[in-house]
Amino acid sequence: MRHSAQTSDESLSPQPRALGKLELGVPWPDVALAYTDWGEPDAEQVVVCVHGLTRNARDFDFLAQALAARGLRAIAVDVAGRGLSSWLADPQGYAVPTYAAQMLRFLELMKLGPVDWVGTSMGGLIGMVLAAGEAPPLRRLVLNDVGPFVPAEALKQIQAYLGIELSFESLEALESHLRAIHASFGPLTDSQWRHLAKHSARETAEGWRLSYDPAIRVPFEAAAAEDIDLWPLWDAIQVPTLVLWGEESTLLTRATAEEMGNRGPKAEVTGFARVGHAPALMSQDQIATVVDWLRR
Repeated sequence: MRHSAQTSDESLSPQPRALGKLELGVPWPDVALAYTDWGEPDAEQVVVCVHGLTRNARDFDFLAQALAARGLRAIAVDVAGRGLSSWLADPQGYAVPTYAAQMLRFLELMKLGPVDWVGTSMGGLIGMVLAAGEAPPLRRLVLNDVGPFVPAEALKQIQAYLGIELSFESLEALESHLRAIHASFGPLTDSQWRHLAKHSARETAEGWRLSYDPAIRVPFEAAAAEDIDLWPLWDAIQVPTLVLWGEESTLLTRATAEEMGNRGPKAEVTGFARVGHAPALMSQDQIATVVDWLRR
């Protein structure tokens, strides 16, 4: 359960105050979760940010910088199998119930009281599980382009590129790949795409590879055969909830987004034009929407 942190010396801006890695201990003695830490450690309001299926904590750098500038502490976590966190020995562990249990342990070891949660796609599903519990560790929940119903067709689109063990001859080639498979993130600048590429890459003897365990595809392939239907979970959520919706998203449909505003926590829903799955949370309008809502 060792907890280590170090100051970031990365040249790419924005930069977190610190980078850390936390060993979870029993029942995950070989699992450590990496995280970025923004803002003052004693800030009264703490926001935990959790990424999508193949992404990592550095996706939130721009949002976290804005939160820290307004006096909040933002902690973005690499889920197991992604970024700088440990890979799991058993691929069947790559599932939302495991991630939710590990994040509960993370919050406990970090000695964080009730937190606000920003979850993109898979990170949002994890947040929903935590928010629906009897004593939720969340005060508020922001779901980025995900809801309690996900059509199988959208899952199959993700499955088409998930877990392919590609090797790239350069960081530029890896960036081109990301621009293609994540075009639905919306209109990003060249520097923002480079930021995503730099933090999505790991250099190996065979070339540049994406920074996640290809084995995450194992349980996903079975799950992708059917729709995800979590409406009973949604109806159990009572914390204030904001839903960010990419208006061209195939994963979060208009019908589902509208129903999320009418039942369960009766979420506030904000849509973004010219964006699919999922808003990158790098543009000023998207960042302002999240920051303003969390600061209410």
